[in-house]
Amino acid sequence: MRSAGTLAVVGATGQVGTVMLRILEERNIPFDHLRLFASSRSAGSTILCGQHSVQVEDVETADLAGVDHALFSIGATASQRYAPRFVSAGAVVIDNSSAYRMDPEVPLVVPEVNPGDAMNRPLGIIANPNCTTMIAMPPLAVIDRLFGLERVIASTYQAASGAGKAGVAELDEQLQRPDLVKLTFDGASVTFGPPQKFPTVLAGNVIPVAGELHGGNTSEEEKFINESRKILGLADLKVHATCVRVPVFTGHSIAIVAECHGQPEVQALVDALEHQPGCKVVELPTPLASAGVDSVLVGRIRLDRSSPKGIAFFVAGDNLRKGAALNAVQILELLLG
Repeated sequence: MRSAGTLAVVGATGQVGTVMLRILEERNIPFDHLRLFASSRSAGSTILCGQHSVQVEDVETADLAGVDHALFSIGATASQRYAPRFVSAGAVVIDNSSAYRMDPEVPLVVPEVNPGDAMNRPLGIIANPNCTTMIAMPPLAVIDRLFGLERVIASTYQAASGAGKAGVAELDEQLQRPDLVKLTFDGASVTFGPPQKFPTVLAGNVIPVAGELHGGNTSEEEKFINESRKILGLADLKVHATCVRVPVFTGHSIAIVAECHGQPEVQALVDALEHQPGCKVVELPTPLASAGVDSVLVGRIRLDRSSPKGIAFFVAGDNLRKGAALNAVQILELLLG
């Protein structure tokens, strides 16, 4: 693997940026220089990455000359503002936001699924999928290869960390602050303090809305539908998703039913998944078991008895790791050969 030259992490002080730095160290990504960028609020602080102590620069005012590769995790609006600046300065940008995912001139890449797409990047930008979409892609790609995908029905169980640090803090406060809990014994209901990040209380609850409502669907559901088609190269794939927020700190899970063109076989799928990079077949895939794990965990594989060509499974993955930071670093590894 060749050196990444001058490598930038943009959004280095954020939730995903912190994980990116840890993974760069774990995977021994070679680089000559490391530059860290964030907003003016964090500029001037110092971050230790392995043996490198690096001062955070203000992304708005910094001189970007000399940056070769940039890993972005700063949100869609900021990516639209700053990614073109890094490209103009000579960098290849790997962006974790939703800003460019559906741009036809920007590849949307999961290295275990469509690595070749990363080499065709006319805008100098490669997009990372949404964390929920990402977790579903490796097993769905195997099903498409074996039996041909016709339809996907997905019900997600998304952790609070998918809504950022504020989501984690809100769930933690609801769980840890007994003075915010009011017990009523007519039905044993529990009332927590008022929510801020989520539309209703998450602790002790599930919320059948993740993201913003866009007509009948939410933004998370639209991402899953549209990104799945683009990554798998199946423009006409029928996809339905219901995205649900659950009181879990980290780790997204998805219950999926896939309808196929051919007759699916459970053992053939299990055998293929055991040899598929990025997948691990387990008896009980849970978000807790997936925490800190590179692969997505796949289990509960069985035929769908309601459909002659349906197969069902449950998949769990670390939404901050494989769902975001790790995938971005793996794309960088593709570029470095």
